[in-house]
Amino acid sequence: MKKLWKWGKWILLCLLAGIVAIFGIHFYVKGSTAKQILTEEKAQNLSDVDCILVLGAGIWGDGPSPMLEDRLLEGLRLYNQKVSSKLVMSGDHGNIDYDEVNIMKSFAVEQGVPSEDVFMDHAGFATYDSMYRIRDVFGAKKIVIVTQKYHLYRAIYIAK
Repeated sequence: MKKLWKWGKWILLCLLAGIVAIFGIHFYVKGSTAKQILTEEKAQNLSDVDCILVLGAGIWGDGPSPMLEDRLLEGLRLYNQKVSSKLVMSGDHGNIDYDEVNIMKSFAVEQGVPSEDVFMDHAGFATYDSMYRIRDVFGAKKIVIVTQKYHLYRAIYIAK
C-alpha cells in the first residue's frame, strides 16, 4: 500500500507538471505574438505586403467548409482593400480526391478576383508547411496571414 501511495504521488506530480507546461507554453506563444495581430483597419495601413496568405480549413463536398469560407471572405476583404495585390491559397491537395486549394481559388475568382492574382500552395498540409513554403518556395518576406484568431497566435509564432 505504501508503494502504491508513493507511485500515486509521482503520477499526480507528473500530471500537474504537464498541465503547467501546457498552459505555460500557451501563454508564452500568445504573449510573444499578440502585438503582431492586426485588426482589418490596421492591416489597411500596411505597405509593401508581398501577399495575403489564406490558410486552408477543410472542404465540404465541392465547396469550402464554413470555417474556410470565413477565412476566404476575410482574405477577399483585405485584397479588395488593397492590402496586397496577391492572394496565396495554402491547403491540402495531397491526393486526387481532396483539393482545398483549387476550391479556394475558384471561390476567390467567382468573387471577382482575377485568376492571375491568386496563387496556390498545394502542399499546405499543416501550418508549418504553409509558413515554410510561403518564405522558401514563394519568396514572400512580408505577409498577412488569414485564419481564425484562436489559430493566429500559433501561425504567427511558427512564421517567426
